[in-house]
Amino acid sequence: MQALLFFWIQSQPDTAAGDTSAIADSLSLAAQQENMSMFELLAEGGVLMIPLFILSVLAIFVIAERWRSLNNSRIEVDGFLRTVEGMLKDGDRQRALTYCDGIDKPLARILKAGIRRLGRSIRDIEDAISNAGKKEIYHLEKRMNWLATIAGVAPLIGFTGTVTGMIEAFMDIQSLQGNVNPSVLAGGIWEALITTATGLIVGIIAYGFYNFLLGKINRTVHELENASADFIDMLQSPSNKKKREAQKVQ
Repeated sequence: MQALLFFWIQSQPDTAAGDTSAIADSLSLAAQQENMSMFELLAEGGVLMIPLFILSVLAIFVIAERWRSLNNSRIEVDGFLRTVEGMLKDGDRQRALTYCDGIDKPLARILKAGIRRLGRSIRDIEDAISNAGKKEIYHLEKRMNWLATIAGVAPLIGFTGTVTGMIEAFMDIQSLQGNVNPSVLAGGIWEALITTATGLIVGIIAYGFYNFLLGKINRTVHELENASADFIDMLQSPSNKKKREAQKVQ
């Protein structure tokens, strides 16, 4: 395309020599820019590309770590509850505690806190489960604020780089009293815009995964709450059965 454009320019009789030279210089610059590698292109963004690179690495770390942690926290709830219920009905509380230790999942740690309170009032057991649940929710949401911060800060850093780049470009125009090759000015502008594009890309990715992971956390918390409620109902079921039998006798 550039070759065709160059030959077309040369074929125009009215084209001034100076204009032809300027356009040829522009085409040469464009050809050099097209041959840039991605690393070289990003390096043209200036010093603010360094914090953007750090934020991108940090975002990748948080996304991978939280994704792995959330996937490892999943458990087959019904089967786990049935196993614990069978052990408790057999009166083997220590075995149930050992079983929960072996599972080492958020739900197992929550129910373990309740099993330790067996023999006390149902209110004490509920409080123990509630406190353990809050700790587990805190661990599930760990570092999510980092991702939210990256989603907001990265685009701002990108815009800052563009603004400072534009300031430098206009300062150059002023120093040269307006006698600036348009291709040079355009080059300075697109270099300044690299930081904005990079910041937006990092911010969009961080924001998208923040909402995705937050949805997984909310689903996990919902499962933990339902399983804890089922566990409390299981502990109360013998007493409810006794009440029903007493009512029948009366």
